[in-house]
Amino acid sequence: MTTVMTTAARQQYLADLHVGVLSVAIPDGAGTLAVPIWYDYAPERGVRVITSHRSPKGRAMEATGRYALVAQDEATPYRYVSVEGPITEVRGVDPEGDLLPLAIRYLGVELGTRYAEGWAAGDPGADRIYTMQPQRWASADMTGLFADLHAPA
Repeated sequence: MTTVMTTAARQQYLADLHVGVLSVAIPDGAGTLAVPIWYDYAPERGVRVITSHRSPKGRAMEATGRYALVAQDEATPYRYVSVEGPITEVRGVDPEGDLLPLAIRYLGVELGTRYAEGWAAGDPGADRIYTMQPQRWASADMTGLFADLHAPA
């Protein structure tokens, strides 16, 4: 059986480690951009992503002032959480306080540290943190539908 997640369950799911899919309207009605992205979430702060304000997604977020993000499980039992809302903060990236923890979250300590160190060789001044406060939520949890697949033998 497919169920909508409780508020606590969907917040916990969104806070767990998933690669998100960020979706943002392209200005002037030119369509929608949807791309995978690293993110983090805390209920008191919202969803945070890091990207260059010069990238297509950065330019679109700057122009529209909002974005959506979906986190999902691609294996059974299928689950997802989708959020959408306004950008409540845009600021420069602190390599130690912002980028390093996000890189470690996704890559582990060794590779995350190497990733963060290599980041400085790019164009770090162009990167921004875009924090979005979810206004709309959608979720589904198919754990009940597939419970027999994960039951102990």
